[in-house]
Amino acid sequence: MVRVVYMGTPAFAVPPLQALLEEGYKIITVVTQPDRPAGRSRTPRPSPVKQWALQHDLPIRQPQRLRGEAEGQLHRLAPDLIVVAAYGEILRPNLLDLPPHGCLNLHASLLPRHRGAAPVAAALLAGDDETGITLMEMDAGMDTGGMIAQEAIPLSGQERRGELTIRLAQVAADLLRRTLPAWLAGQITPQPQDKAQATYCSVLQRKDGRIDWTRPAVYIERMTRAYDPWPGAYTLLHGRRLQIWRAKVASGLNIRPGIISLQNQKIVVGTGKEGLVLEEVQLAGKRRMNGEDFARGQRKLDGALL
Repeated sequence: MVRVVYMGTPAFAVPPLQALLEEGYKIITVVTQPDRPAGRSRTPRPSPVKQWALQHDLPIRQPQRLRGEAEGQLHRLAPDLIVVAAYGEILRPNLLDLPPHGCLNLHASLLPRHRGAAPVAAALLAGDDETGITLMEMDAGMDTGGMIAQEAIPLSGQERRGELTIRLAQVAADLLRRTLPAWLAGQITPQPQDKAQATYCSVLQRKDGRIDWTRPAVYIERMTRAYDPWPGAYTLLHGRRLQIWRAKVASGLNIRPGIISLQNQKIVVGTGKEGLVLEEVQLAGKRRMNGEDFARGQRKLDGALL
């Protein structure tokens, strides 16, 4: 029986873990990030992977860093294979060289495009017409290892990051199920990535959601989908944070960037190119509402500068 160490943290990493268990691999430990403060109470909350592992009586480790004793414990476990999915830390060479069948990573993009920490958001922001999952053999670089298998899915231009991530998690699980037997049997040779085609994306931060109205409307609309559910695409209205959850491009309009124009009760904002209709918004401390309802409840909205 193949002995597997699994490393993952967010909800994206749960379906691949489930697939390994259902396929009969022995999960000798699950490594996930420490519980983090969450919500207004800042109460420590376990990761989705930890919650799932607890429900299925799997051993769990939550080191602050994969260094020292935490690393030594993994060496003593002597896994045959390490599988990683959005764990949250880059593995060092002495771990990468540990298992005889290597360290495999499930990355949520079609590598070498969108290497890095936020590939799903990056694909939506770029307006890609497809994305997918890459199963790769890890090396010391940032998502630079040889590719074992890929599966692409088309994008319609309407996807939102939260929904797309859930879909990609299942794609990752299915790809792992289909590919792992051949990999373990030595039937797959990893294919090198084309460095010339590589693009990179960094960890999402709250400031990334701040809208620059000199950007084209098409890009700002993508922000509303790429940054849902966090950090959200937002601006300031009369000094208060205004979250824009849904929007659509209004072609042929010439309005100064950031200026609101009410047109038939619709909120249209000028951008660097064309206009943007705000379809669903949320003012700080208030509930989400459609743009027309919001417009009816606001004073001094027409001509306001965001």
